[in-house]
Amino acid sequence: MPDSEAEKLFASGLQALAGNNTLTALVLFEKALAKEERPIFSSYMAFCIAKERGQFQLAVTLCEKAIAREPQNPLHYLNLGKIYLFAGKKSEAVRTFREGLARESNQHIIEELDKLETRKPPVFSFLDRDNPINRLLGIVLKKLGFR
Repeated sequence: MPDSEAEKLFASGLQALAGNNTLTALVLFEKALAKEERPIFSSYMAFCIAKERGQFQLAVTLCEKAIAREPQNPLHYLNLGKIYLFAGKKSEAVRTFREGLARESNQHIIEELDKLETRKPPVFSFLDRDNPINRLLGIVLKKLGFR
């Protein structure tokens, strides 16, 4: 149960975020951060800044500072990975999600990685990935459930 005013604002921000109201969440996280400096507050605020304002570099910087202060918290990695996805940097997002999982198992990170569905190696490694044989066999094997 949150007892400080900053924690109450943060909890309200999380509720707004769960309701897909990022703009309200951003305002609440900014107010919470103004009252009390916490890495988790800036991590979530960074996510909202990236989603609402498209200020990806600022968001990345805020999240990286949160990770520097709390490197074992997987939520920071989750937020940073989502920011990278907003910015169109899929490989950095995957790397960040995996770093977060290395710290601690987190179901939300696992779900994000599953959504990204990274590419599997080609069926025949001696052929180019774009070779029609590799493409066709990959599709057939996936439909049959072998890949």
